[in-house]
Amino acid sequence: MSGQHHDFPKTTVTQFVLALLGGLLAPLLVFFLLFQLIMGIQSRHIADSDPAVAAAKVLERVQPVGEVQLTEVSAGPRVHKSGEEVVNGICAACHASGAMGAPKMGDKSGWAPRLSQGYDTLVKHAIEGIRMMPARGGNPDLSDTEVARAVAYMANSAGASFKEPEPPVEAAAEAPAAPAGAAAAAAPAAK
Repeated sequence: MSGQHHDFPKTTVTQFVLALLGGLLAPLLVFFLLFQLIMGIQSRHIADSDPAVAAAKVLERVQPVGEVQLTEVSAGPRVHKSGEEVVNGICAACHASGAMGAPKMGDKSGWAPRLSQGYDTLVKHAIEGIRMMPARGGNPDLSDTEVARAVAYMANSAGASFKEPEPPVEAAAEAPAAPAGAAAAAAPAAK
């Protein structure tokens, strides 16, 4: 066996160079394509590397869907509600059913001990609140006059004879009248 000799064809330099290039070409092509892929991904994220741009994008993503802005609408002088309007809109929630010990509308026996305290005390309790009753019946937008009118209306339905107070004259209504009166007073002085 040792006497047998195999003859392989001789490799030329050209064949060797071509084989070497073919063997290196495939891995180099794979490395080049991976490099291009990585650089392409990074080029899309370069803007995020700037902290100001990243912060702006975060703020853009977390913006609220909507906003509510409350403004005070001034449509002119305040119109004071009557006692009946206040009672029907607010006070009736408890005083119509007697909830939480509130005296019912028109119940003379329930209102008698309260009426004996007097109108001013009833108004004070309604404005400040007493026992289970919240101040102003739970509506802070009611004026003292509106609360006093509601007290008079409810007390009168139980047999009292309180007079509902008149709404206060608004300062805006008085302002135009003052200059006219001042001009009239200044006119005789000029004669």
